[in-house]
Amino acid sequence: MSSLWQSALNRVLGIDTGGSTATTGSEYDGIEFWAEPERAGWLTKQGEYIKTWRRRWFVLKQGKLFWFKESIVNRSSKPRGVIPVSTCLTVKGAEDVLNRQFAFELSTRSDTMYFIADSEKEKEDWINSIGRSIVQHSRSVTDREIVDYDNR
Repeated sequence: MSSLWQSALNRVLGIDTGGSTATTGSEYDGIEFWAEPERAGWLTKQGEYIKTWRRRWFVLKQGKLFWFKESIVNRSSKPRGVIPVSTCLTVKGAEDVLNRQFAFELSTRSDTMYFIADSEKEKEDWINSIGRSIVQHSRSVTDREIVDYDNR
């Protein structure tokens, strides 16, 4: 399985690797990420391969976490990456892991992405917003079993 970062990059480039988390650009077609996001703001994220920190504008909308180079996002903006929160298991503080103030992590079964907010309040607001989105957009094993059972 490709990493979370690689899957996000593949989505932006429109590459389908056949993995369970890889999607094409159509993954965000139809989502008006430029209008009325659930949450938007600057975060610093760590690169997957080159472990530098880069400041990016993030937008959370309809179960997707998009990021952009600039804070001006409109209809013609192209996300630098997108993560479907339904693939995420946890979002929690990571200050002790990174030894950096206002740090938090977003984890899937195989990968963890790290972010740094500008303040404690921003960190908590992002954790709460992403956490709510994970709950709203994830499907538990029990839910799938019920759906399968009902369709027999």
